[in-house]
Amino acid sequence: MVTVYDVPADKLIRKVADYLKDKITPPEWHIFVKTGHFKERAPEQDDWWYIRAASILRKLYVHGPMGIERLRREYGGRKNRGHAPEHTYKASGAIIRKILQQLESIGLLKKTPKGRAITDKARSLLDSFSYEIWKELIKENPELKKYG
Repeated sequence: MVTVYDVPADKLIRKVADYLKDKITPPEWHIFVKTGHFKERAPEQDDWWYIRAASILRKLYVHGPMGIERLRREYGGRKNRGHAPEHTYKASGAIIRKILQQLESIGLLKKTPKGRAITDKARSLLDSFSYEIWKELIKENPELKKYG
């Protein structure tokens, strides 16, 4: 059985983001906001909200239950402070919190004592998308079939 671990992350995230476009709606402020204190500008892609939601869903599949603070650390980065040494900063918690709430409202996430975890519906969804991507990869390169 093909799972999330067997396909490239970028292709899976793009496919899940396309699926989420019908399910969740970003808030009106998503156009103006930066994704973290360490960023200089807001994201240039129009659909960055869905890509981040799909990425969070995949990350929760792979790394198990996580809370907002751990996800903030995962999506954080280094800030250029000019001549001063760079420091690591966390990502925006409001964006992550809102995405988690939206994914929870459509039944893809659930709250646990250790943080948010994916539901069986989300696991099935990600596995089915992984299988579709795997079939596309096999068509492009038939030699990969021996690994699946």
